[in-house]
Amino acid sequence: MENELPRVTIIVPTKPGQTEIKSVEAARRLDYPREKLEVIIVRGKQPAIQRNRALREASGEIIYFLDDDSQPTPDALRRAVEHFRDPAVQMVGGPNLCPPEAPFLEQVFAVVLGSWIAFGPSRARYDRVGKVRATSEKELILCNLLARRSTMLELGGFDESLYPNEENALMDELQKRGGKLIYDPDLVTYRRPRATPRAFCKMLMTYGRGRAEQFRLHPTPGSAMNLVPPLFVLYLLSIPFWAWLGWLHLTCVWFPLTAYAVALIAQTVINCVRNVVRGCCAFPLLFATHLFYGLGFWRGMFSRVERTKPATTDVTFERITI
Repeated sequence: MENELPRVTIIVPTKPGQTEIKSVEAARRLDYPREKLEVIIVRGKQPAIQRNRALREASGEIIYFLDDDSQPTPDALRRAVEHFRDPAVQMVGGPNLCPPEAPFLEQVFAVVLGSWIAFGPSRARYDRVGKVRATSEKELILCNLLARRSTMLELGGFDESLYPNEENALMDELQKRGGKLIYDPDLVTYRRPRATPRAFCKMLMTYGRGRAEQFRLHPTPGSAMNLVPPLFVLYLLSIPFWAWLGWLHLTCVWFPLTAYAVALIAQTVINCVRNVVRGCCAFPLLFATHLFYGLGFWRGMFSRVERTKPATTDVTFERITI
């Protein structure tokens, strides 16, 4: 059975000079034959470029993309490669969960990330949701994603003009060509959320900007749901206008906000089922998620996006023996 396992290359992009790479230590704990496993650390300043360069250097049939702080469980790789026995399967992924030993505030951020009202179907990226199933880019995340190398090369790798959301655009294109994506809720990696409210809100802005830039370069119907937060921001900004017109008494002005408040309360009740304190602390951050994601989206709609980037020599490779 060991001989039937495919060769796997783990690709980890990181910054120049970074010495602590948690994913390498986690890779050493993977239950997988060492002779069929290689790890490539690729250093640089643009993850999509780094991953593309490493992809061309890789020898594995299957590529396992991890972030430098991703810590997959020991059984993750064996579990993932089983899905590739189906030749139609081109990508496999699962959630990245907050480690149980993370500080309290990060645990609260994890509650927000796993909330339906905050991230919709994408909450599956941050929590175990449902069963193994065919899925879309909405549920998969690049810090815990496996793909066939041949397919990645055929598609030309990641769009280097995008960061983040380079993987989302690629998965959309893959599905257009008939490729199958699999979400496995038990294919788990652990990764800590942002450490401070400021960093968390900055992340939300970045996610919103990345989605908008993806929408501009690779428009698909699947991005329609992501228009809700930016439209919500416009609605909030319009309230002073309704006040100026003297229309604040109208039901049509206040009904969306009232319905939204009820939805936030309902989600908080659901979150409190798991942990009351964390659920209550997450309440204001649910609103912050929509606000900062929406602001980031509008920024991305008007930011400059370069279709092509000049070749860079600021990428270095390191093959790690595990």
